[in-house]
Amino acid sequence: MDPQSRFVHQQASHCESGVMSTIARHYGLPLSEPMAFGLASALTFVYLPFIKLSGLPLISYRMPPKTIIRGLQKPLQFSMRSETFRRPEDGAARLDELLDAGRIVGLQVSIFWLPFMPPDFRFHFNAHNLLAFGRDETNGDYLLSDPVLEEPVRCAPADLMKARFARGLLAPKGLLYYPASPPLEPDWKRVIPAAIKKTARAMLHTPLPFIGVKGIGRIARAFERLPAVSGPQAAKLFIGHMVRMQEEIGTGGGGFRFIYAAFLEEAAPLAGHPALAELSEQLVEIGDSWREFALAAARMIRDRDPLDPTRLAESLRTLAAREKIFFAALDKAVRQTPP
Repeated sequence: MDPQSRFVHQQASHCESGVMSTIARHYGLPLSEPMAFGLASALTFVYLPFIKLSGLPLISYRMPPKTIIRGLQKPLQFSMRSETFRRPEDGAARLDELLDAGRIVGLQVSIFWLPFMPPDFRFHFNAHNLLAFGRDETNGDYLLSDPVLEEPVRCAPADLMKARFARGLLAPKGLLYYPASPPLEPDWKRVIPAAIKKTARAMLHTPLPFIGVKGIGRIARAFERLPAVSGPQAAKLFIGHMVRMQEEIGTGGGGFRFIYAAFLEEAAPLAGHPALAELSEQLVEIGDSWREFALAAARMIRDRDPLDPTRLAESLRTLAAREKIFFAALDKAVRQTPP
């Protein structure tokens, strides 16, 4: 049977983890999206005031793009081949060649240039991921599986080329990727603790003050300085930017915590560490608090509540303290001998 004819679209919470879990399932390994996210150690917090997005600092709740693509190769013992292109026509020809050979192909694109996306989703973000799984022989349209959508979609070649070769920050340069060999079921009791330790280390022990719980504390200090340094309107812009990065870009701060909590719940019996299930519940509560922070911030920038960056800073410090305790407990749990 043609591999493309048995392709099954799967909606996901986040594009990169959704694409990689779909690729793994398609090539024989039933891998959930939370397991893909957790095994790749993709959870973190980053605040980089010296890198700007439309004049505002980079804020992220996960590791950089391509982390999940790269991070799954070692635990699943399979290699991904990635290719970029200088000329769009070369990128289009290579995609056609791979699809004609029966492969499904991951693509990095700008979400702004995807005509099938709802208008509210279309903004200049160049690190969106989706899958191409075939072409319509009658008109050349690409058959695409976008993890954030309920059903597969079609896309004209010119539109997909524009999305693949958009310019700007994180320009995709026509990036495509596909497995060179099928993934293998790992030794769960080995790979899960290793992935969790890596995440805990990034959240707790990075020497840089912009990453992990230190980064949350750093942006709390930035919030406290907002009114005096920039004035009310600029303060609202900064706060609104953080809310957008948390709740609209990718899956957001709370959303990524929920995905990781689902990973811990699934990982508990596989790794032989039942304490992970209890910790999963704690992380859901932390994710809820991130959402409460975003709601409070949104009410302020919409003038439904008085603008009070100091109050938001206090919420961020509380979140930093809770995450510090949580990740220390998580690290301890996987270092103990399973019962």
